Amino acid sequence: MKPYNTDQSKKEEVRTMFDNIAPKYDLLNHTLSMSIDRLWRRRVVKVVRRAKPRRILDVATGTGDLAIAMARRIDGVQVLAVDLSEGMLDVARRKVEARGLDGRIVLDRADAEHLDIATASVDVATVAFGVRNFGDLAAGLRELARTLKPGGKVVILEFSRPANPIFRALYEFYSCRILPRIGGLISRDRRAYEYLPASVGEFPGPAEFLKILEAAGFRNCKARSQSFGIAQIYVGER
Repeated sequence: MKPYNTDQSKKEEVRTMFDNIAPKYDLLNHTLSMSIDRLWRRRVVKVVRRAKPRRILDVATGTGDLAIAMARRIDGVQVLAVDLSEGMLDVARRKVEARGLDGRIVLDRADAEHLDIATASVDVATVAFGVRNFGDLAAGLRELARTLKPGGKVVILEFSRPANPIFRALYEFYSCRILPRIGGLISRDRRAYEYLPASVGEFPGPAEFLKILEAAGFRNCKARSQSFGIAQIYVGER
């Protein structure tokens, strides 16, 4: 699915959408999630830190929250953080500079499916809430695999549909009815906040996504449910 259903490709629409909502993205993201997204990112950082990486690639970095968290909590690490949206990167640059991390984090505009990064050059690749926005999911995952050194890890944080039917119904009422109204009012782009929860429903479930990861070149793939299945942390090895 696409945010606006125009003649543009999904990739072009996603870039336009995030450029539109970038100024209010952090406010809405943390408010509408009641800051539980911060907890999930901390857990991702713990997983990444155990791999003892020196160089991390953070794809679909958005406003840089995960890249910043990894640079602050993992000693000596260098993070290359890329995103398709220049609007989101502008916000990320201001945050990185404000925290004095511009020597540890390099921000660049890039397409997840065509990364200008050497093969087998990074220790860990991460994506937080970005893979479901890839224009071509399989191609994007293969590109992540290409950049990783043998034995390197991919760590992906993404939303999922809770398995419990009662909890799922409550979650989907909030995300599909309440979230678009608030998000649309504040960002002035309601279609963006209709697309974001709807895209979760269309994204493969954990078991299916693990198979997709394996097909892209990863092994020992596992999913770790977060907050009753609202999100998953996927881990795979190159």
